[in-house]
Amino acid sequence: MILITGANGQLGYDFQRLFDEIKKEYIATDVNDLDITDIEKVREFVKDKNISLIINCAAYNNVDKAEDEPELCKKLNTYAPRDLAIVANEIGADYITYSTDFVFDGKKKTPYTEEDIPNPLSVYGKTKLEGEQEIFRVKPDSFVVRTSWVFGVANNNFNKQVINWSKSKDELSIVDDQISSPTYSKDLAYYSWELIKTKKYGLYHLSNGGEASKYDQAEYVLNKIGWQGKLNRAKTKDFNLKAERAEYTKLASDKLEKVINMKIPSWQNGIDRFFELFLHNNKINSIKKETSM
Repeated sequence: MILITGANGQLGYDFQRLFDEIKKEYIATDVNDLDITDIEKVREFVKDKNISLIINCAAYNNVDKAEDEPELCKKLNTYAPRDLAIVANEIGADYITYSTDFVFDGKKKTPYTEEDIPNPLSVYGKTKLEGEQEIFRVKPDSFVVRTSWVFGVANNNFNKQVINWSKSKDELSIVDDQISSPTYSKDLAYYSWELIKTKKYGLYHLSNGGEASKYDQAEYVLNKIGWQGKLNRAKTKDFNLKAERAEYTKLASDKLEKVINMKIPSWQNGIDRFFELFLHNNKINSIKKETSM
C-alpha cells in the first residue's frame, strides 16, 4: 500500500491519476485526514496498513509569506518531512519527498547539478534545504527530488494565473530575470515513479527540459490561448516581494535520466499537454454546469 500526503495539491493529484491508471493501491491524505506535523498521529495512521511507500507531496509553498511565518514554514518543510522519514524507517517503507531550486542562490550560469553547493536566499529555500539534510540524516536510503516551477491541472499555478490575468487585462508585465524550467506535475509524478522503482536512493534533480524566464513561460501560455494584449518585460526589483529571488536556477536532470534511462520532455511539451487536459476538464465542467441548471 502506498501513502500519499499532500494529496490535494498538484503533484498529489497526478500521483493519484497515475496510480489509478496502473492499478496501484494507495491511500490519499491531506491536512484534514492526517496532520503530518504530529509524528504520533502519523505513527497511529500507518499502523496495520501495510504501507510500503510514503510519498510526501505536502509543503509550505508561499515563498513571500514564509518570511513572516518562518516557524510554520520550518514545521512543514523541515520537521514534517524528517518525521515522515523516521516513520518510514520504523515500518520498513520506502520514502520520497520533494525539494526545490530555491536552495540555490542563482549565481551560476549553467544548470545546477546535485553536486553544486546550495546557498538559499529565502526562508522557504532554507527550510527546504534543512529538510533535505534532516531526511538523509535519519533515513539515508530516501529519495529527495528537487524540482522547479511546478504547474498542473489541480490547484493554482503560474500558468493558471497568467490565463486569469489575461481575461481582465490587455497589458501584462512579467519578469524576465528569473530563469529556471517550468515543470509539469504529471511528468514529475511519472518520472518520480520510474525512479522509485529503481531503488537507487539519493538526491535527484527533476525538471522539464530546456529553460525559460517567467516572461518566456507567460508568452508561451498567452500564445496558446491567442491573447491579443501587450506583454511587457519587467524586472524582479519592479515588484515589492518580501523574499529574495535567484536569477538562474535551472536544474540539470542528467543524473535521474541516466538512472531511469529516459529523457524528460521539454517544458513547452509539458505546457502543451497541460493545455490539452486543462481545456478538456474545463469543457467537462461547463457541460456539468449547463446540465445542472
